[in-house]
Amino acid sequence: MTRLVRADNPGPMTLEGTNTWLVGRERVLVVDPGPADPAHLAAVLAAVAGAGALGGVLLTHRHPDHADALGHDVLRSALASARAPVLALDPALGDPPTPGALAAATDEPARLLPLPGHTDDSAALVLPGRREVLTGDTVLGRGTSVVAHPDGDLGSYLASLDALLREVGAGAGAGPDGAPGGSGAPPWRGLPGHGPVVDDLAAAVTALRAHRLARVQQVRAALADLADPAGAGGPDDDGLVVAVVAAVYPDVDDPVLLGAAARTVRATLVHLGRV
Repeated sequence: MTRLVRADNPGPMTLEGTNTWLVGRERVLVVDPGPADPAHLAAVLAAVAGAGALGGVLLTHRHPDHADALGHDVLRSALASARAPVLALDPALGDPPTPGALAAATDEPARLLPLPGHTDDSAALVLPGRREVLTGDTVLGRGTSVVAHPDGDLGSYLASLDALLREVGAGAGAGPDGAPGGSGAPPWRGLPGHGPVVDDLAAAVTALRAHRLARVQQVRAALADLADPAGAGGPDDDGLVVAVVAAVYPDVDDPVLLGAAARTVRATLVHLGRV
């Protein structure tokens, strides 16, 4: 069983807010407890108590909008009282999310799928019995995940999309290449870190991969134009990033989104070996 408690931290990067997912019927795993907001944590713990006992916390990655709640006394006290662990791929934040640790933390069959790229510690929680994947920020409910230098690595992100597609493509209403399958099984759903539920995760991942590769080609084209002697004439790294952002994201003027675009372009330039 999965339930959503959404944090009240909407914004350009968090969409409607951080999605905290509760996994399990009586022994409940809290996935991404969110920001250090007492009202949100009270709502999360009330929902856990309404179902059963707190089995533990799992982080899909280290970013503050998903993990800062770990530092709040309300959650720390609840975890201590339940003798429940924090599970995370980043050893600075929690214990390894091994199969045994997950089985002890929730009564819903679950396994971890490492998906580096958005961050090096990004992961998804696969719920095979429900045909659901808690995707963190690797796949959002709408829009595209930021793969931002230095946290993000574009090559790893593309490989992780391929790994996720292999996980949910076969027999999920879509084939490994995203084409319709013939199994008759319903599509896997994505339960993202932000935004609404993704009803067909394989289709969404296929579209995300195509979009990301198209952005890479746009950056290549911008670099080719900038190499023209009449163009920018070989700016330094920061100047190159600014010039490519202007070429690839001409309609973006929000400062927050421009910052994200610059970090994304820098990650793409690193991927292409240009910075």
